[in-house]
Amino acid sequence: MKFAHLADTHLGYRQFGLIEREKDFYEVFEKVIDKIIEEKVDFVIHSGDLFETARPSPIALLTFQKGLLKLKGAGIPMYAIAGNHDIVMRNGSIPPQIIFKKLGLKVISPINTNYMHGDIFIGGLPFYSSSQVKILKSKLDELSKKAANHDKSILVLHQGIDKYFGYNYELEIGDLPDNFSYYALGHIHNYINDSFGNGRLVYPGSGEIWKTDELEDYAKNGKGFVVVDLEGQKPLIKRVKVDIPREFIKRSLDYNNLENGVAGIKETIKDFDKKPILNLEIRNVDSDTGGVYELINEELGDLSLMIRPKFIMADEIDPEIIINDSSVGPEQIIKEHLKGYDDEAVSNLAIDLYDYLSKDKIDESRDLIDNFYDEYYHTSVEDIEEETLFEEPDEIQTEEEVLK
Repeated sequence: MKFAHLADTHLGYRQFGLIEREKDFYEVFEKVIDKIIEEKVDFVIHSGDLFETARPSPIALLTFQKGLLKLKGAGIPMYAIAGNHDIVMRNGSIPPQIIFKKLGLKVISPINTNYMHGDIFIGGLPFYSSSQVKILKSKLDELSKKAANHDKSILVLHQGIDKYFGYNYELEIGDLPDNFSYYALGHIHNYINDSFGNGRLVYPGSGEIWKTDELEDYAKNGKGFVVVDLEGQKPLIKRVKVDIPREFIKRSLDYNNLENGVAGIKETIKDFDKKPILNLEIRNVDSDTGGVYELINEELGDLSLMIRPKFIMADEIDPEIIINDSSVGPEQIIKEHLKGYDDEAVSNLAIDLYDYLSKDKIDESRDLIDNFYDEYYHTSVEDIEEETLFEEPDEIQTEEEVLK
């Protein structure tokens, strides 16, 4: 029994505001679907962030529909969960994946957490924010108990795990149940293939370069998906790489030898089928950054889709010297300030609120607070009023005592 595992396709993402980049994401998805069919798998798992937003554009929806129908024509069903980009974090909201249920998409949700594909148990959950981790852990425990009744089982999640995700994660590695054969993860855009429990834990990575900090992993592992064979005692993982439509070129140039450096890039990219994205770092620049940009744009502008220069002045400290493990982001600063509360739930709520409010998600922020109070403080206003009305005071206080 073989299946394909992919995640983080982000259909509809218009990177840098460029329509060309949006089309690149569609092109990669179409290539992935064709490769999956070539692999002759029995089914497909998509581990979240199918779309860039919870309200995808018509072309994003149409691109997925075409891919889903291709798979259906080849007799290959798809199981999918919603990632953080697929859902609006509000009560009663539904992800866009639901639209495709009538076309055969098998949506794994909090209501319908598991399926059977032959004798393989497939269980999973959509994305849960860090402030909902208590609910997430409880549901994972329920899935673990169900999986215990089956020889082969797959857990599908879209979560950051501390071992791989850095600071702002939702789960610690020890929170995962250890009795699944395969852990089909999404959320991290780099490729990760690790052993866990009696099985394998895999993040297949994103299909395209969603952020430039993925370039190092792309150079090492490429982009694509994995094919998993569950026939033996241990899952066998095969990495299937898919070429992305255009290249990201990263170069460091010295201002004192700028013309030669630019000429070298020009020679490299002149015959590319599609114009690349250029990430250029120019060191030892004097005060004339405008002149430097003018030269770069004149020589490379027509050959590239976008030029992203970073200027390091001649008297500036090398940024690599000051970047170290002690550098912190906003999320870590928030947690440090909340240490005095000694309450992880409060810290997680603060981080989630920071994330939503920084993206102007006001309604989602309100719902997040309401859900938090519903979970941790069950007493309603009506309960308080009722208790106050029927509560007998221990003794009658004087006006002076009340004022104190």
